[in-house]
Amino acid sequence: MNMTRLISWNVNGLRAAIGKGFLDFLDSKSPDILCLQEIKLSEGQLDLELEGYTLYFNYAEKKGYSGTAVFTKKQPLKVSYGMGMEEHDREGRMITLEFDDYYLVNIYTPNSQRGLERLPYRMIWEDDLRNYLLSLDAHKPVIFCGDLNVAHKEIDLKNPKSNQKNAGFTPEERSKITQLLESGFIDTFRHFYPDRTDAYTWWSYMFKAREKNVGWRIDYFCVSERFKSRLVDASILSDVYGSDHCPVELIIE
Repeated sequence: MNMTRLISWNVNGLRAAIGKGFLDFLDSKSPDILCLQEIKLSEGQLDLELEGYTLYFNYAEKKGYSGTAVFTKKQPLKVSYGMGMEEHDREGRMITLEFDDYYLVNIYTPNSQRGLERLPYRMIWEDDLRNYLLSLDAHKPVIFCGDLNVAHKEIDLKNPKSNQKNAGFTPEERSKITQLLESGFIDTFRHFYPDRTDAYTWWSYMFKAREKNVGWRIDYFCVSERFKSRLVDASILSDVYGSDHCPVELIIE
């Protein structure tokens, strides 16, 4: 049986992560496809060649901000950058790879920010993202992954009660991911581990949050419902350091 290992990781600056053991991680895990978010790079800032991988980057216009990358051993039929909508495509937040039997979409959803300043924009993004994913899904199954900047349910963060008005756990953001999943997608981690508590992918750098495991699960692998039979396992690699997020993994056949 031919397994494919996919990993997604918000690296909080790729150059910084390289200084903290990123290449050793890549070497030891050797995923078939690695999706990165928040690479914080501009074109020409990093000269990286990795044996066996083709590298695709989507840079934000703003320096040192946002951005996504996909490193893949599997050759895609086609690669596209962004959603094809100018208002969403200036921050390098999305890369889509088309393969024979599925699309892979790497996503870095905009944070609603302190004081929820960006929440109105985030709501537009969510609707357009859902429409984009459904338009792909009409052709072939979709795997989408990345930092979606939302903890879906109370089980997905340590302190749900005190965070209901904070970015990443507002009712508005939560209702959008509910709507997205209900439109025909599976949150793969919860598919395998519906009741697992204390399973987080992001921790604040303050208050020794990671040491105490006071975290949020905001990084996901989701797949089209009809792809369910190909799921082997989903996991959170919480022992991997180098960012305020840890990587998440999906194995498919």
